[in-house]
Amino acid sequence: MNLNEANLGIEYEIAGIDTGGDEEMESFLFSLGCYSGEKITVVDKKKNLFVSIKDARYNIDPELASAIQIKN
Repeated sequence: MNLNEANLGIEYEIAGIDTGGDEEMESFLFSLGCYSGEKITVVDKKKNLFVSIKDARYNIDPELASAIQIKN
């Protein structure tokens, strides 16, 4: 399940990052704190997703969100 399928307000654990080999995207997500075992919550969904990671909030597009695999 990827982050685009997440429900609002529920804390999920990141299962992994699947960028299809795009090292730049993987590095960017890692810099936000997106890596296996980290907790992530979707705060709002509009055109983009507003997520909370490590007490910080980020606005990420659906392409980035699809690379973030979460545990159900």
